[in-house]
Amino acid sequence: MTQSTDAPPHDGVTVSHDALVAFTAEVFTDRGVPEGRARTAAEALVHGDLTGLTSHGLANLTRLYLPALDEGRIDAAAEPEKITDTGAAVLLDGRRSLGLWAATEALELAADRAEETGVALVTMRDATHFGCAGYHTARIARRGMVAVLASNCGRQRIARPPGGRAAMLGTNPFSVAAPAGDRPPYVLDMSTTVVPTGKVRAAARAGEPIPEGWLEDAEGRPVTDPRALDTGEGFLRWLGGDPATGAYKGYGLGLMVEVLAALVPGAGFGPAPEALTGDGRPTGRDDDIGLTALVLAPGALRPEPDFLTEADGVFGALLDCPPRDPAHPVSYPGRPEELTAAHRREHGVPLSAERHAELTAMATERGLTFPEPIAAPTLPPAGDR
Repeated sequence: MTQSTDAPPHDGVTVSHDALVAFTAEVFTDRGVPEGRARTAAEALVHGDLTGLTSHGLANLTRLYLPALDEGRIDAAAEPEKITDTGAAVLLDGRRSLGLWAATEALELAADRAEETGVALVTMRDATHFGCAGYHTARIARRGMVAVLASNCGRQRIARPPGGRAAMLGTNPFSVAAPAGDRPPYVLDMSTTVVPTGKVRAAARAGEPIPEGWLEDAEGRPVTDPRALDTGEGFLRWLGGDPATGAYKGYGLGLMVEVLAALVPGAGFGPAPEALTGDGRPTGRDDDIGLTALVLAPGALRPEPDFLTEADGVFGALLDCPPRDPAHPVSYPGRPEELTAAHRREHGVPLSAERHAELTAMATERGLTFPEPIAAPTLPPAGDR
C-alpha cells in the first residue's frame, strides 16, 4: 500500500501500457511460459509501473524473474499439482511455477468455489514470487467478493524478532481487497516490515540514502545506507518501528503470515534451526514460498445488492470526511493507485532512462523489439494523486 505514487522520471521515456504488457508477455513466452499465462504474468508485473509501485514492477524483470527462470528456480512450464481438495479448501503444490500467474489462478479458483459455498481457500507450497499482491486481490474485488492473499518469503530471512540477534523472517506481505461501490476497490497491499526490500534496493540503485527507521544495524542503530541490506549489515525493521511504538504488532503480523501462508500448506519456513547456525545476518533465498488465498462471497450469504450498496456507503463516507488540507482530500488504500493507473492507461506508463536502457538491451540480446516511446504524459491533478 502506498499513500502516494512515484513521480514520472524526468530523464526517461513513456510507453503505451498495452504495448508494454505485450512486450513483457513476449519476454516470458521467449523463456518458455505458455502464452495465456505469460499474458497474465505480464499484466501482473507491469501493474507495478502502471500504479506507481515501481519497486514491484519491471525493475524485477531482469533482476528477479529472468535470472530465476534461467537458473531453474522458477519452472516456466510447471503445472501446479492438486494435493488435497475438500470442496471449499484446496492444497496445491506450485512446483516452482511462475507466481505472477499462479497467484491469480489460485485466487480465481477460490473465487469460483466461493460463489457456491460463500467462502473458499486455496493454499500453495513451492510457490514463487508473485509481484504486487494487490494486483491479484483487486481482480477478485471487481467480481464483487472480498479477497485475502498472504505470502511468506520461503526460506529467505532478513528481519529479526524484536530483541533478537538473528534474522528469522522475510517481509511476509499480505493483501485484502473488497468492492467499494462504483469507486475503485479497496486494496490493502503491505509488507509487515516498515518497507519491502524493493524500496530499499531501488534507493541503492539510485545512489540515494534511505530515511532513518527503515534499516537498523546489529545493535539496533539506524542505518541510512540502502546497500547495507544486501551486504548483511542492515536489517529491515518491523512495521511500528521500535517495540514502544508498535514493532510487536508488525512482528505479530509477520508471524501471522508465516502461519497462514507457510505452516498451513507446508512450505519453506523462515524460523527454522538453520537460521540460528550463522552469525545472525540475513540468510537463505526465497525458494519454496508459501501462499494462502482466501475469498469471501457476501452475495452467497445475503443479497449481493445490499452488500454492494453498503460498501458504496462505507467508502463514500470516508471520501466525504472533511480534510485538514483541502489540497489533500481523504482517500483509502487502492484508490490513489487506481487513479494513477487510469491516467497511465490513457497517457502511457513512464519508465526511467535506466529501466528503458535495461529493457531495450535485453530485447536486443534476445531478438525482441521494445515498444517505441510515445509523448510524455501530463500529471493528473494533485488532488487525484
